Amino acid sequence: MPVCLLCQRPSDVKLTLPWVLSWQPLLQPVVCAACWQTFTPIIASQACPDCGRAQPSRNPCHDCRRWGPLAFYNQALFTYNDAMQAYFEQYKFKGDYRLRRVFSQALLTRLASLKSAIVVAIPVTPETMTTRGFNQVTGWLAEGENSDWLRTKGQTKLIPQSKKTRQDRLLTAQPFELTATAPKLANQTVVIVDDVYTTGRTMRHAASLILENGAKSVVGLTLAR
Repeated sequence: MPVCLLCQRPSDVKLTLPWVLSWQPLLQPVVCAACWQTFTPIIASQACPDCGRAQPSRNPCHDCRRWGPLAFYNQALFTYNDAMQAYFEQYKFKGDYRLRRVFSQALLTRLASLKSAIVVAIPVTPETMTTRGFNQVTGWLAEGENSDWLRTKGQTKLIPQSKKTRQDRLLTAQPFELTATAPKLANQTVVIVDDVYTTGRTMRHAASLILENGAKSVVGLTLAR
């Protein structure tokens, strides 16, 4: 019997007659229904069209109206609630790499719907790779996905975004550069995948750099907003 990765309780699989007759392979759930229901999905028709923030209308939110024009918008799958905060604490900050499986399929499904040939993950610093051992974003993506052609610049010490105030985030200088393995971006639509959209500064830095190198538009995809 499969065990929920979040609460460690058994997670039953309920078989239905139509499913049995379909001869489809049995997909073992990695999260129980009770834990899954603690996460709040963002409905596209009730979200800001520019950043993906959950809200009653489809008009750009106050934060997005303050940004200058850019050929970029972000989609987010879930709100950043207490359950999501606890998930990131265990996965991202305590390094439980098994937890990548909790949201991997949800992100890959949305990524497939965007129908973009070029995907890139927001990178972590070399220092983070040394201490944590993995990039939490690429952990969700399909193995072999060529998404490492964006990297942080040569600084050895960078303050984590989670440790910055909103004002500090907004004043952050461009932290990214393209590697020699970057694909040809001219007239392409690029999808940038990240974990959490907060102020949008990180995503917009990456989007600006990619647009400067010839892309026609950039779409952000984040697990949470």
